[in-house]
Amino acid sequence: MLLMGGCANYDYPGELSLGEKMVSATGQSLEGDLVVIPKDFAGEKTLLLFGYVQDSQFDIDRWLIGLDMTETPVNVYEIPTIQGMAPRMFSGFIDNGMRKGIPKELWKGVVTVYEDGDKIQRFTGNINPNNARVMLLDAQGKILYFYDRGFSVAALKEVRVLVGVEGNATF
Repeated sequence: MLLMGGCANYDYPGELSLGEKMVSATGQSLEGDLVVIPKDFAGEKTLLLFGYVQDSQFDIDRWLIGLDMTETPVNVYEIPTIQGMAPRMFSGFIDNGMRKGIPKELWKGVVTVYEDGDKIQRFTGNINPNNARVMLLDAQGKILYFYDRGFSVAALKEVRVLVGVEGNATF
């Protein structure tokens, strides 16, 4: 896990625009399944929570708790996205560390991206890497929403409106 904190080789401001299709990237779930983003999420709206360093887990956890507490009906995936050759060499070690801290029933929803990590970070931007990147995709893989400033209740409410939940998030 220590490798994750020091692996941001380049700083990217981001290249995405709302309405465009998410770049294609390949990762592996903690269950061991190959996942192609966004292809494997086609047919339903999907919320992706990208984390580029270990400290972004704090934001991701707050998003997951907020989504659960508000019973927001959307498929959610955590996407640890790690750039660089060194993390790829230690991917088994890193993934096993994550498995130890995540209940087995949640492993399918954690998809680690190594080989395409630089590609995703270039697309979404990785300035302020402690902030999670939150991306809502439509059923065709187009970006409906993007947020890269951590967690906020206002941002959660925006996601809820876009997934078609009536009313506002309440805590």
